[in-house]
Amino acid sequence: MKLTLWGAVQTVTGSMHHLAVGGRRYLLDCGLYQGRRAEARDRNTTFPFAPRDIDAVLVSHAHIDHTGNLPTLVKQGFEGPICATRATVDLCGAMLPDSAHIQEKDAEFVNKRHYRRRRIDATVEAEAVEPLYTAEDVERTLPMLREIAYRLPRDVDDSLVFEAYDAGHTLGSAALVLERRRNGGTVRLAFSGDVGRPGLPIIRDPEPLPPVDYLIMESTYGDRLHKTDELVSAKLARVVNRTANRGGKLIVPAFAVGRTQQLVMMLHQLIERRQIPSIPMFVDSPLAVNVTEVFRRHSECYDEEAARYLWDGDDPFGFGRLRYVRDVAESKALNDLKGPFIVISASGMCESGRILHHLRNNIEDPRNTVLITGFQAQNTLGRKLVDRPAEVAIFGLPMRVRAEIETLNELSAHGDQRDLLRWIKPMTPTLKRIFLVHGEPLQSRALAAAIHETYGIEAVIPSRGDEFELS
Repeated sequence: MKLTLWGAVQTVTGSMHHLAVGGRRYLLDCGLYQGRRAEARDRNTTFPFAPRDIDAVLVSHAHIDHTGNLPTLVKQGFEGPICATRATVDLCGAMLPDSAHIQEKDAEFVNKRHYRRRRIDATVEAEAVEPLYTAEDVERTLPMLREIAYRLPRDVDDSLVFEAYDAGHTLGSAALVLERRRNGGTVRLAFSGDVGRPGLPIIRDPEPLPPVDYLIMESTYGDRLHKTDELVSAKLARVVNRTANRGGKLIVPAFAVGRTQQLVMMLHQLIERRQIPSIPMFVDSPLAVNVTEVFRRHSECYDEEAARYLWDGDDPFGFGRLRYVRDVAESKALNDLKGPFIVISASGMCESGRILHHLRNNIEDPRNTVLITGFQAQNTLGRKLVDRPAEVAIFGLPMRVRAEIETLNELSAHGDQRDLLRWIKPMTPTLKRIFLVHGEPLQSRALAAAIHETYGIEAVIPSRGDEFELS
């Protein structure tokens, strides 16, 4: 069994790992790499292997950095099954068409801008930009998704079996345990995907995994400890109240899957407890609207707190002051609406989608607040805002950052160092080596040191393309 680590290596985007077993080849995730436009384009269009040679893809969860490049894989020749939990399959049915729409609109926007520049200066050279993939590529991809169930072993081939465990990260998220049987012996490899935090709203806590020989594990927050939920709720209330008192708008970039639903439920609870005013709230993202419908369909994934809303005949994702926005004209009308109000919009790293329009129209007003609610990868607009610069470029135009910038990293659906150390404990009796991925170098190094100190196990921080023989 040979493992090659290609994506989300010393970074947090583009999860993709290649596994060769007995002449067959598999991918663990096939995520979209996000970052500088040129680098992202190159990473996402050029696979370090022939897509047609891949026999199957095993998906951990639906987030775009784990599934978003599946249509490119199919476009370039992949024809095998894509295995994922039932909720993940349904989420992909909403997210991948949206991603294709964004790819097409971004290419259209860039081409129009290049055309305008050439009209002004004929010496400007610019080739037409093609979308990474289109709606037609997604239509070919979705029928290839195959549903799997938690805790039900499934054969990939005669010698390889895998089993999914609830990773507690988002709806339908899975940690995968693969077992190769050969000549009476076995090799067991676990892939964490993204490991959630105990006590997160809506979804169940991460399940423990059985002992394994090797582990590919995320390290997003490997160098820190999250604050308690009580402090998070209080901080969110303070940000809402402070902005509302100024008559401002609270602009919240949020991932359409998980984070938006989490925020809606928390705001619902704060209003019920009268800790924030009942001001208008908008979820302005067609994707988030569609994803919320998927959340409603998969109550089997809920924890007890979220299920209690259903038992009481209530909707955890709907209340009187909340409106879900699909229509473009209605989205644009929010720019003319006077505050105070809250807008939750995608994308979570401020790289595309309607959130860019809300930022462009509101970031120069000091009454407003931009609330960053999750991890921001290097070179994204969200990361730049976290650093609170005097100016940022939005749609290529310089904008003064006069709005208040706040962060609420405690809402992260990624486990912190303590959570990750606790989660790997059941696997440690047999663990030979851990490969730390999905983390920037500082976070990965801190977690590697903590793992060695706690369990005496070697934790490797691979470089892109590093190969390992697993036996």
